[in-house]
Amino acid sequence: MYHKLRQLRLQRGISQTFISKKLGYTYASGYSNIENGRVRLKFDQAKIIADILNVPVDELVDRAI
Repeated sequence: MYHKLRQLRLQRGISQTFISKKLGYTYASGYSNIENGRVRLKFDQAKIIADILNVPVDELVDRAI
């Protein structure tokens, strides 16, 4: 999932800083930690990121079947 976040962000030309600010972080490292898998993505954050990347939330969230 985390690789997909990076791939979608880069395809759309969106910076980590931009997403970090939208998530309420002061520094780009806030989002970078999510993208690199050091911090778990919360559902409310996934909704914001999905909106920014213009994709459905379920495309960002791993589901166990």
